[in-house]
Amino acid sequence: MNAGQRPAVEVAATAPDAYKAVAALDKYIVKDSGLEPRLIHLIKLRASQINGCAYCVDMHVKEARHSGLSEQWIHLIVTWRESPIYDARERAVLAWTESLTNIAQTRAPDEDFEPLKEHFTEAEITKLTIAIGVINTWNRIAVGFRSQHPIDAPAKAA
Repeated sequence: MNAGQRPAVEVAATAPDAYKAVAALDKYIVKDSGLEPRLIHLIKLRASQINGCAYCVDMHVKEARHSGLSEQWIHLIVTWRESPIYDARERAVLAWTESLTNIAQTRAPDEDFEPLKEHFTEAEITKLTIAIGVINTWNRIAVGFRSQHPIDAPAKAA
């Protein structure tokens, strides 16, 4: 699909109740869960990168910038294991995000779950896990229905 084309299925129009249900869960995570915004950004960006969802990566990079997160912090998420910029809490969230996003391969091993207990309560771990599930749902909708991100400006060579 080319930039500017409509998705194969417009979920909000074809199944508004289903769309509203997913959107309500996402709103809860973002507005009412009590999770730190930077952790939500980590989850949304890393899962979207793994799932190859350009639409969601584009949206969540812009949201992370708007929240004041640095360009370096945003750009290095894809290589978080090699960068010292992420603290132990962020690393635990990133590992759990990767584990659950790739659950068919990983089976969510203890070595990815246990570090969460050092930094988060059981309620927070539950909310982080739900946040991972929600972005994976959005990614599947956007990728499956060929949603295309907007192109802000054409790339220019220097």
